[in-house]
Amino acid sequence: MEENTEETAQQPPLIVSEDMRSYIFDSAKWANFLAIVGFVIAGFLVLASFTIGSAMRTDPKLAAAMAASAFSPLGVTIFCLVCAFSVFYPSLLLFKYAAQAKIGVLYGEQSSLDEALGKMKSLFKFWGIITIVFLSIYILFIVIGVMTTVTGMR
Repeated sequence: MEENTEETAQQPPLIVSEDMRSYIFDSAKWANFLAIVGFVIAGFLVLASFTIGSAMRTDPKLAAAMAASAFSPLGVTIFCLVCAFSVFYPSLLLFKYAAQAKIGVLYGEQSSLDEALGKMKSLFKFWGIITIVFLSIYILFIVIGVMTTVTGMR
């Protein structure tokens, strides 16, 4: 009786067909390409963040315009660095997914494939959180716009 409950508690092993292996390997190649492009973009953003900040300080016309506005060279630098991180982190997850997925598929290593799918889960979780944040900001701006319009009509 105890053996029967143990058998039903265990899940049958997942069988990965050759088509599935091909799909995972192809997605890993594209993920590797996208990760490298993301790393390059993040590098350019980091370079631009420090270049723009110093360029804003050296140009007298731009410095005068920035002094009158809410933007400062440090603010622009920080904004660009945050943008660079928001590109770098998902690129890193994609790169790790690609590396582990290729190993898992080519050598049949279950642990590598498990780790690759864990990185993919983290990537989707990151983009889900970013999507929720931006949707919340959009809703907030819409509410502020409606409130401003309503109070302006009175």
